[in-house]
This record gives sequence, structure tokens and C-alpha cells, in this order.
Amino acid sequence: MSQYLNYSEEFLKSQNGYWTAKEICQQPRIWREAANNVEVNRAALNDWLTPVLAKQDLRIILTGAGTSAYVGDSIAAHLSQQTARLFEAISTTNIVSNPTQYLLKEVPTLLISYGRSGNSPESVAAVKLADQVVDNIYHLVLTCNPDGDLATNAQQQDNSFSLLMPQGTLDQSFAMTSSFSSMLVSTLCIFAPDSAQLETAAQWTENLLLNTDELQERAKRSTKRLVFLGAGGLQGIAKEAALKVLELTAGQVLSYFESPLGFRHGPKSLMNDETEVIFFSSSDNYTKLYDGDLLSELARDDQALAITKLDQSSFNHSSELQDVWASLPYIAYCQILAFYKSIDADITPDNPCPTGEVNRVVQGVTLYPLTLK
Repeated sequence: MSQYLNYSEEFLKSQNGYWTAKEICQQPRIWREAANNVEVNRAALNDWLTPVLAKQDLRIILTGAGTSAYVGDSIAAHLSQQTARLFEAISTTNIVSNPTQYLLKEVPTLLISYGRSGNSPESVAAVKLADQVVDNIYHLVLTCNPDGDLATNAQQQDNSFSLLMPQGTLDQSFAMTSSFSSMLVSTLCIFAPDSAQLETAAQWTENLLLNTDELQERAKRSTKRLVFLGAGGLQGIAKEAALKVLELTAGQVLSYFESPLGFRHGPKSLMNDETEVIFFSSSDNYTKLYDGDLLSELARDDQALAITKLDQSSFNHSSELQDVWASLPYIAYCQILAFYKSIDADITPDNPCPTGEVNRVVQGVTLYPLTLK
């Protein structure tokens, strides 16, 4: 019988945590499959993307709701740096509520939409609003569900291209894990591929998965507040890590995210002896100066229950990773921590909110028609 995260399949199913554990553990394999999937579809992607990217003054928006939005937050700056194009991360929840603030009628726009199910009401509405507001709009859809609205609608439109994630990424668990990371990897492989960095990221994560005993013990700490800190694109990963803890503990552990420099500007007041800090180290030599200053300050303050600095040594590996690729093992670490905290609190990870206040696919959203002046 299979084991995931030190638990037998039988135990995980009895705790309603089987899918969460399995989907966390499959990620290194899924990332390699996602990269291969992009290469298999490279010719078709290039045929569709090349004329779009040739548009003068093209605007590129990365969008999604919740965890799907954090894909864009995590990679936009890196993609801008690598391609000399401006990538913007704007959530569908912002686009839907304020479309005329975020969408520009006369600016050619490539909207890259992320969705695990492809059925979230805001995700579908954002595409329709972009079609309505922007004169020259193009849609690249990355989704895990071939039958979802995002995928099926894209297949019917000449201005759209849909790239499906590898099989198994349509997470059965409540929390998005391999769906999130597969869409992140796929976007990187489309616009700024680096096979060596991806392989090292997979190796870091595989090393972690070989020995999660220490992390399992850390999850038993009496943490009431969990803070995730990361600079640049790593703040997007900090945002996603905070959401995973909040989701999988059903809000029993309050979580927060910030950049290391931003943390001093008020949020640091939440530190006390029930607060744990997870610090995502940057590989950039300049950024490291600011990382080091805050870590030293937190150590001097001696207020935190615990401070964990993540870098290559945390994953028993000698090679550094660029921040955007290190985000993969970093988020896997945080997913595992959140899973263990869920189990320790006797919460069912696959459905941490069985009473239905929060759902796997968002419900209860009323969409209103937009009238343009």
C-alpha cells in the first residue's frame, strides 16, 4: 500500500486527507511532465503566440482568482525581467468588480487566464468582460480541466488558445497544490524556459519528500500566527503559502504574508511568542542584504516562537536556484507544513470546511452586466 507524507493510504483515507497528500507529493513528476507538455505543444503555441506578441504596445495580464491569481503574482516580475516585456498580475476578482479600471479599450492585450476547474464565475466573467471592453484582445488559457468553461470557450474562439495541464493536476482535494504549481511551471516554460533550473527545483523537492519527519514535528508547535516573508516574486509565494495554512487549518492558524522590507512598516507588531516565521531566502546577492538585515533583527528581538529560513540547505542540496524556480520547493514545503498542521488539529485536509462556508469551486457570486458609456 502506498505511503504519502509518512502516512499510509488507509490512514489518509480515514482522515479524509488522501488526495491532499498525494497531490502534494506528485509535484516533482508533474513539473517535468508540464515542461514536456509545453514542448509537445510548442509549434502550435508559437503559431498562435508569435503574431500576438508582435502587436505593438501589447499588454500582458496574468489573471485568476485566489490561488490561481497567485501564479501571476509569483512570476510576473521574473517574466518581465527575462523577456523585456511588461507582465502584470491582476486578479479576476479585481477585473470583474472594476473592469474599466483595469482593462484599457485601445491597448492590445493578451489575457493569460489560470483556473484549476476553469469554472470559477470570476474567471469566466473576466474573459467575457475583456472581450467587451478591449478592442484588440487575445486569450491564453492554462487550465487543468478539459471540460471547464475556460477551456471549452477558448476552443470556440479564434482569439484564444487553451493549454491543458498534465493529467492528475485537476486536484481532487479542496486546496490547490499541483494545479497551482503546474500552471506556474507551464507559464515559465512558455516564456522563459530553463530546464536545468526546473530539474534542480524538482530535486530540492524530492529531497524534502524523502524526509519530512522534522517538518512533521515542527507542525506540532503551538503556533497561533504564521508569517511568510519573501522579496520580489517570492512575496507571491508567501501569499499562496499563507492561504494554504488558512485553508487547511480552517482558520485555526491565522496567517500573514509580506516582503521583508514591508514587514517593518506596521505588520511586525503582530510578533509574539505564538508567532512563527517562515522566511523565503532570495538567491539575488543584492536582495540578500535586506533579507539578512531583517533576519538579524528578528533574532535580536527574540519574540517569535520560531523562525525558519528556507534556502538550498533546507532541501539538502548544494545548488542555489533563481528565486522563481526556488518558489517551487518553497511552496511544497509550506503545503506540507499546512497539511501536517491540519492533521494535528484533527481537521480533514481534503475538505477542511465541510459545513460549506468555503467551497472547492467558489459559489454564491452574482455577476452583473456591464454597460459601457
